[in-house]
Amino acid sequence: MDIYCEHCRKVTGRVADDKIPADRQVRVTCPVCKEKIVIGQRVASTPPPIPTAPLEGAVLGASGTDDPLPKPSSVKESGPGEIQDYDFEVWVVIREAWEKTSGVKGTLWAAAFLVLGVVIVTTGILSVLGHLIGAAGSGFAYTFAAQLTLTAAIYPFLAGIMMIGIHRSVNLPVNSKMVFGYFVSFVPLVIGSLLVSVMTTIGFFILLIPGIYLSIAYLMVIPLIVEREMQPWQAMEFSRKTVQRHWFKVFGLYILMTLIYMLSAIPLGLGMIWTMPMFVMVNGILYREMFGVRAAG
Repeated sequence: MDIYCEHCRKVTGRVADDKIPADRQVRVTCPVCKEKIVIGQRVASTPPPIPTAPLEGAVLGASGTDDPLPKPSSVKESGPGEIQDYDFEVWVVIREAWEKTSGVKGTLWAAAFLVLGVVIVTTGILSVLGHLIGAAGSGFAYTFAAQLTLTAAIYPFLAGIMMIGIHRSVNLPVNSKMVFGYFVSFVPLVIGSLLVSVMTTIGFFILLIPGIYLSIAYLMVIPLIVEREMQPWQAMEFSRKTVQRHWFKVFGLYILMTLIYMLSAIPLGLGMIWTMPMFVMVNGILYREMFGVRAAG
């Protein structure tokens, strides 16, 4: 059953029919504007029929609306009209991210520790191999190979963590096993991460400002590769062109979240229990607002 908000004038969520008794009405809160909505076996003030099951190739937009998903081939040649018009308020995103950390902290921390374990094991193996061949710390070739190996080892897991936040942003079910779900995109993820690294490094080398610009503009490359199945350069350009519309607002949001994260680390790091998942949720909510989220199944 779709939840239609009169204030937002759009579908802002979805609830299973069997969760609402036939003889009762239920009050829910709109995840976007926080207005109360009364629903029963029929959605109060629902517009003319909206499919309860998303069509193949549909996406869940901001908090659940169905919009056509642009094919990667069209995105590759995207013009201004093919990039979704969006906007967001920084404090609204932060507030929603804080609310949505409830119930997902354990999942995200389990995934984070898994990534940390992968980094430790991979680094240890590389160190041992380097000493065995006498290459550790000597030469560009070894350093590049080690960095490439570490990137290849962790990026599928990082993609999983980001997708947990994205799914949670539209109230799709999440679990820690999702960190294993994106190895099918292993090659484009590695290529994309290397391209982003090269481009941002060149930007910082030429001048500080281009490097900062590209660091923010490429924030959504990883989820675009796995969630929209785009090729690396497609994802980079689509992310850049979309973020560019509100670049300063996105930059301000991440600066503010970084400050919150740093402050949370002061009391023995205890605040990070909440702010690390909150950071992931900010990224997921922002992705939802920019691109929508492909429906599960």
